[in-house]
Amino acid sequence: MSRTVILAAAALTACLITVPTVAAPPPVAGAVPKGNFTNPLLPSGPDPWIVRDGRIYYYMNTIGNRLAIRKTGDLTRLAEAPEIVVWTPPATGPNAQSIWAPELHRIGGKWYIYYTAAASGHDDDAHRGIFVLENAGRDPTRGTWTDRGQLKTAHTGIDGTTFAYAGKRYFVYSPYVGPDSVLAIVAMSNPWTLSGAETIIARPDRAWERQGGRQILEGPEFLPGPNGALFLTYSGSACWSDDYAIGLLSAAPGSDPLNAAAWTKRPGPVIAKSAPQSVYAPGHNGFFTSADGRESWIVYHANPGPGMGCTAKRSPRIQRVEWGKDGAPIFAEPAGAAWVLPGPSG
Repeated sequence: MSRTVILAAAALTACLITVPTVAAPPPVAGAVPKGNFTNPLLPSGPDPWIVRDGRIYYYMNTIGNRLAIRKTGDLTRLAEAPEIVVWTPPATGPNAQSIWAPELHRIGGKWYIYYTAAASGHDDDAHRGIFVLENAGRDPTRGTWTDRGQLKTAHTGIDGTTFAYAGKRYFVYSPYVGPDSVLAIVAMSNPWTLSGAETIIARPDRAWERQGGRQILEGPEFLPGPNGALFLTYSGSACWSDDYAIGLLSAAPGSDPLNAAAWTKRPGPVIAKSAPQSVYAPGHNGFFTSADGRESWIVYHANPGPGMGCTAKRSPRIQRVEWGKDGAPIFAEPAGAAWVLPGPSG
């Protein structure tokens, strides 16, 4: 996630499983065929998020002063889906401004939005946290969103996400701990209540995670492996750096996610900038499956050129994630606007 950095700039080993990468496909000349697409999907969209419910995809991204959802049955035509505003922040209070990194989750027959916000009069890291909204309706673009308040994290922080594993639910976020932004996990007793102690599972201890003058890990996202392994991606370094990139944590099948020793960090990023493809500072990703459930996909943002920093020029891109025989994800080279890709199946 990168908005902390916007404000800062303005106001201021071995891996458990080897993760190979594959090259992007060759470009296709002419118009984009129906059902295919080119990245980016939209000209702007920092911190993108996609979740599928049945055959419908719901898309969100950071706007800053509101939460909005795009709804579509065809992600390759996301730009044609209107932005539907579902919530605006109060004028005052702990969640009044800098509305960042929204995530939409379907849990127990209800919809939940997790988002980062800052308190009125204090738009800084010391007054930033993660908040939860709940909607009991079938369609998250309709109905009433109930404010479930701020999650009682041990530290101030950003970029909250949640996942279920082995019948239990967990929350992962990026707290501020000293000079660093780290990754921490904690159990949940319900979608808006944390339970027990937090565990720091990763710190910015690699050179590639310290680019741009800050030591940052943020934007954690869960990816279940087909063989039962656990994977957590994250974004490393300052978002204003072109070397902002996506890293990977792995845990063996049957691991306790709350045990820091269960997680192994891949030494280098799994998705990094590609100057030949005009993709810079790729980061803040999420995962979703195709309509037929057969394909795994990643969504992330990136800049189309160097030196663009943490602005609205960051745009959403999607690419398919393959799986190796060892059950590890295989991430393709970032594909730029010249590459025509087939859309999600089903």
